[in-house]
Amino acid sequence: MKSAPPPQSPIGDNPTPERPKLSHEGILRLQLKRVFGIDLTKIPGIRVGIAQTLFGEIGADFSKFRSASAFASWMGLCPDNEISGGRVLWVGTRKVNCRAATALRMAAQSLHHSKSALGDFYRRMRAKLGAPKAITAAAHKLARIIFHLIMNRQEFDDSHFRRRSTTPPEAPRNQTPCQSQSHGIRTHSSPTSGMSSLGVLGGWG
Repeated sequence: MKSAPPPQSPIGDNPTPERPKLSHEGILRLQLKRVFGIDLTKIPGIRVGIAQTLFGEIGADFSKFRSASAFASWMGLCPDNEISGGRVLWVGTRKVNCRAATALRMAAQSLHHSKSALGDFYRRMRAKLGAPKAITAAAHKLARIIFHLIMNRQEFDDSHFRRRSTTPPEAPRNQTPCQSQSHGIRTHSSPTSGMSSLGVLGGWG
């Protein structure tokens, strides 16, 4: 006598497959994306720890800074000149004790092997200016990009920067990229405009 087949489970009673558990870093990345409105870790060089440092030092509200240049200047990443009698006596950046700036310098240094447009920019600056100044230049670039993306709630897209990485217009003589904003060069766009309208790849050669 044949035994009866085992009873079939009713349709819909099958257990729902469990979702893969996120790592601590994955959870933190989602939380940072929620507070910033975008995923900063999509930007080359910006790891979760660096994004976390930015949030701890600045918070999620970047509207406290009037422009991308003001944000970079606050961190001491904007080039500055000391001029007397029409002569440039000193060129460099202000020394500022800022953990956010240190984090961006670390992010900039990691661009050395990046195949992104930002990696190309860092290597170009390194060949032109040397490693220390290239790190500052790339950190300044990252600061401007981060400000723009957060203010516009726009995710990073490397293809935009690669297409726009042409030589920017020159600022008037003896003026820094930050100072040139008052002359209409590489000014910050309105929050409703696209990424391509901001010269986020300009400012340091």
